[in-house]
Amino acid sequence: METSSNDALSKIAGNVIASPDAGRAMRAWREKLGIKQKALADSLGISASVLSDYESGRRPSPGARFIKKYIEALVKLDEGKARVVSKLVSTEKDEAILSIGEYVSPIDATRVLEALDAKVLAGEPENVKLYGYTVVDSIKTIYALSGYDFYRIFGATTERALVFTKVGMGRSPLVAIRVSQLKPRMVVIHGPREVDPLAVELARREGLVLALSAIPSEQALIDALRGVPSRWDRP
Repeated sequence: METSSNDALSKIAGNVIASPDAGRAMRAWREKLGIKQKALADSLGISASVLSDYESGRRPSPGARFIKKYIEALVKLDEGKARVVSKLVSTEKDEAILSIGEYVSPIDATRVLEALDAKVLAGEPENVKLYGYTVVDSIKTIYALSGYDFYRIFGATTERALVFTKVGMGRSPLVAIRVSQLKPRMVVIHGPREVDPLAVELARREGLVLALSAIPSEQALIDALRGVPSRWDRP
């Protein structure tokens, strides 16, 4: 395979293997690339039901050998259709992502909200478990990232908190999530004193937890997230 494909294999494999739920992470990458489950199963020489069992966790966590075959098949199928892997693993637009981390074990959303001094505006965080977080510059994310590039902020799993900084009234981040195929479990916005009621309503319609952080600065917010136990950060 060409160098870009090898880079894609390494990066995606690292995300999947390090994820606390490898099956969930594999499914997230397949959905990001727009690969149908049956097409991937055929490429792997297994039934769609077996693949579904791996992705849903109904079978024991797959080993590194299967993960490697899974990702190789994903990249190969992608090369035959839209070649979006290179966009997902490229670094030229990383400036929009300020910090990203995955939790070694699931973390209660309430712990993250407490660390961020955040007030809940929509949703019920009490029973929400998070597997990671991403802090993004809302202006650069909305205006610089588009299409599959936007999906890169979801990291290894969608079961995460998306934290938007430099927010005006909160409408744009929620609109972007509204039209995205992938949804986070929780959205935290940082910047405004008041939030647009439309943002709150969109969060409710999407079934998301929405919160407003009162933490004083962007760096303090990132430091607070990194201070929550049971996590590892990725460059």
